[in-house]
Amino acid sequence: MRTGIALAGILGSIATTAVLVTWIPASQPATATPLYDSYVALGDSFTSGPGIPPTVSEECGRSGSNYPTLVAEVLNVSRFVDVSCGGAVSGHLTESQATFRGVGVPPQYEALTPDTDLVTVGIGGNDIGLVQLAAGCINLLPPPNGQSCAATNTAGGADRVDAAIDAFVPRYETITAEIRQRSPDAKIVFVGYPTAVRDGGCFPEQRLWPEDATYLQNKLDRLNSAMRQQVQESGAEFVDLTGSTVGHDVCADPDNRWMEGLSPVAEAIPLHPNAAGHRNAADQVVASLLE
Repeated sequence: MRTGIALAGILGSIATTAVLVTWIPASQPATATPLYDSYVALGDSFTSGPGIPPTVSEECGRSGSNYPTLVAEVLNVSRFVDVSCGGAVSGHLTESQATFRGVGVPPQYEALTPDTDLVTVGIGGNDIGLVQLAAGCINLLPPPNGQSCAATNTAGGADRVDAAIDAFVPRYETITAEIRQRSPDAKIVFVGYPTAVRDGGCFPEQRLWPEDATYLQNKLDRLNSAMRQQVQESGAEFVDLTGSTVGHDVCADPDNRWMEGLSPVAEAIPLHPNAAGHRNAADQVVASLLE
């Protein structure tokens, strides 16, 4: 009813805890009458929230305080199913996923039903090799004592990451159609990736050379922009997290940091949103649904 970067070793080290995150939504308090009856969340580790307590799925590194859970609480949905999973690529929407713990999980689409009326999707980073890109940008020593990921990925005059993004983004239109086939009345909302690192970075606090920090964020911006265009053209909605997360990237002071760096200072895995980042994402998603 409608009225209105996950590496194998990282996920293996996530500890389960029962600490709950207190969250007061900036947009609106929980509604008494559900705006949606059935909400399904699909996505990768930027959706599942690995490392943020409490952990409700060890195999997927899924947090009980991630943004889909917070959105479901505010919207007071009758049925909420979160099948987001760390390491997921778009193929795991239709096929089973072998997780980092060696446990297989069903295709995420199996959570969709004909009466699902809200679906959020956060996917694509693993398809374009975002984890590998970020790992390749790490340098322990200042230039020239290392290798620039920007230079490596643009050697020969062609940008390998741009090519990967351009080859992948038509998949978003396909995902929209696949969801509609299974849940024809669902409102479909794609959630973009947050700002990871500011222009020029903050070497040596975060071990990304200035040109590589800028390059890495430019690729995230390109993916977000292409995602927006594809999903809006297919009739779905897009929630942009970039603007709201400026100033809260890996270089921010710990009290203002929503994206953890290479050595997390809050409970989250490296180069992923922490609890504050998920609260912001929930605010943005709720605000878009209540417009």
